[in-house]
Amino acid sequence: MIFKTKLSILLFIIGISGFAQHFNTFLKPSDSLHIQRRNAVVVSEVVLGTSALIGLNSLWYKDYERSKFHTINDFNQWMQMDKAGHAFSSYQLARVGADVLNWSGVSKKDQLIYGATLGFTFLSAVEIFDGFSQEWGFSWSDIGANAFGTGLYIGQELLWQEQRLQLKYSFRQTAYAAMRPEILGDSLLEQLFKDYNGQTYWLSINLDAFFKEARFPKWLNIAFGYGANGMLTGIDQPVDNLFTNQDRYRQFYLSFDVNLLNINTKSHVLKTIFSVLNVIKIPFPTIEFNSKKKVVFHLLLQ
Repeated sequence: MIFKTKLSILLFIIGISGFAQHFNTFLKPSDSLHIQRRNAVVVSEVVLGTSALIGLNSLWYKDYERSKFHTINDFNQWMQMDKAGHAFSSYQLARVGADVLNWSGVSKKDQLIYGATLGFTFLSAVEIFDGFSQEWGFSWSDIGANAFGTGLYIGQELLWQEQRLQLKYSFRQTAYAAMRPEILGDSLLEQLFKDYNGQTYWLSINLDAFFKEARFPKWLNIAFGYGANGMLTGIDQPVDNLFTNQDRYRQFYLSFDVNLLNINTKSHVLKTIFSVLNVIKIPFPTIEFNSKKKVVFHLLLQ
């Protein structure tokens, strides 16, 4: 009985090891053009992108009246936190688009032309939907933020062949969402996207890339963050005679961060996990400078 148990455990370990090795090989980027992978990537992106737009059209826009295509100037809303979100989203989608084509063995030029523009293309399509909605409108400042995020990725690849500057995200729940859940989110998942009071967007800079002689750890970044607080409406005006006493202010942060992509490992499984998690700014002691002219120390800012 003991022998059978040990044999079962051994066979299980061998099976798991074999699967992990096969999966690790699967995740390894191809050294040359892998047509099957490339075709799978293209088909997946078309299907996912189309499904997402159809879903948005039926689930989000159907509850609002349609209109003729029109533009709006919403640059002054939410203290520009939504613009930071657009830049972050387009940057990360550019990175993913280029990475999956790199996995397929596509040339660097085509990665930037067809992969890194993924975010700008998709978000611009969403913006066109906004242009035909009475509730919103096509925003040139949103398009500008999308272009900035995409340009930040492509520009660094052309200049340095690496991402020395990365856009990252962090979030903490606030009390404001409960005051206006229909706008700021009723659940944690909704608040992650809607509650600008709890969002922080970071420019994370790799120290070793710029200061080789200082011998900083390759994974160590310094991060500059931007956030805003006290917002219950897009602009500082009451809605239906409510929210008249908003205490709105900007927050600027200085902290450290970890570039997970620079952690040395030969495992493509770990590299993939690190790539996914690298969109999040790692909590570190943080100094906040805000527009109230106050300096606040946070032990671990989420």
